[in-house]
Amino acid sequence: MPYDSHPTAIVDEGAQIGAGTRVWHWVHICSGARIGERCSFGQNVFVGNDVVIGNNVRVQNNVSIYDAVTLEDDVFCGPSMVFTNVNNPRSAVSRKNEYRRTLVRRGASIGANATIVCGHEIGEYAFVGAGAVVTKDVPAYALMVGTPARRIGWMCRCGVRLGDAAGEVACPECNTKYQITPTTCTPAN
Repeated sequence: MPYDSHPTAIVDEGAQIGAGTRVWHWVHICSGARIGERCSFGQNVFVGNDVVIGNNVRVQNNVSIYDAVTLEDDVFCGPSMVFTNVNNPRSAVSRKNEYRRTLVRRGASIGANATIVCGHEIGEYAFVGAGAVVTKDVPAYALMVGTPARRIGWMCRCGVRLGDAAGEVACPECNTKYQITPTTCTPAN
């Protein structure tokens, strides 16, 4: 095996897992999952069939990644955060044909106990704070907190909060420059 798996983990036949990935205690990865290289799945993680995960993704303990979720490279999922895939679930009504896709773009971080309501996109290098509930698309580099989540600022790709003033802003940690408007943050050319 090109990946490491704890003896208590269940990796169903057919799951594709890249080299250098680590699968810890009591993880279940379903047969249709496609997982990249150098990922880490903490204790009690579930990965569904219709899930695509890029390279170098970190999934902390107690996270379930249900069908219709895609995580691009370098995504971080904090402990006990939640993805959904049906907007209006009922036990007595099957809605598997109504799954809504969720896309988490490259480098985004989702904090502990956050909830990502299905059908939305989390922009690249966005930062969803602990306990936030995302109910709409999140712009790239946005810092989101609260219930429902609202943008309170912008984040550098290195994980440091940026200033909010419009115009060119430099990260105080790595000096990367960004162009900020009232609704966007983009790397400066």
